[in-house]
Amino acid sequence: MSGSVFEHLKVLIVEDNQHMRSLLRALLNSARNHEVSEANNGATALAVLREKKCDMVLSDLAMKPMDGLEFSRTVRTAENSPNPFIPIIMITGHTEKHRVEAARDAGVTEFLAKPISAKGLYQRVVNVVANPRPFIKTKNYFGPDRRR
Repeated sequence: MSGSVFEHLKVLIVEDNQHMRSLLRALLNSARNHEVSEANNGATALAVLREKKCDMVLSDLAMKPMDGLEFSRTVRTAENSPNPFIPIIMITGHTEKHRVEAARDAGVTEFLAKPISAKGLYQRVVNVVANPRPFIKTKNYFGPDRRR
């Protein structure tokens, strides 16, 4: 990823499992030139986003006290959101159709099922950086265009 549009990405990892945060950090660091921040839940992640400029978020779905869905909705719609347009890649082992749809409806940009691979993560990062989707605002939704 070095020497391209991926150079110097500032990524926030939101994951309650330390081992998964370490794995994601290692995968991002192998691509070089990434500044990686971490948070162990959505509430902490919001505080990090208010303090640091990030280009992208990798978020788990199932966390407490604020899960990835509530975090995504807050980022997209809160009046004091630090960046409602930031790309959010949801990474989770919960891949049932209703959960994928809930993530999409919460404003998640991309979805990645666990167990993850370097290739899968790279493809999602390429998608959000090189091919950003337009944002849609309706009465009940704000986020990336859900149509592909």
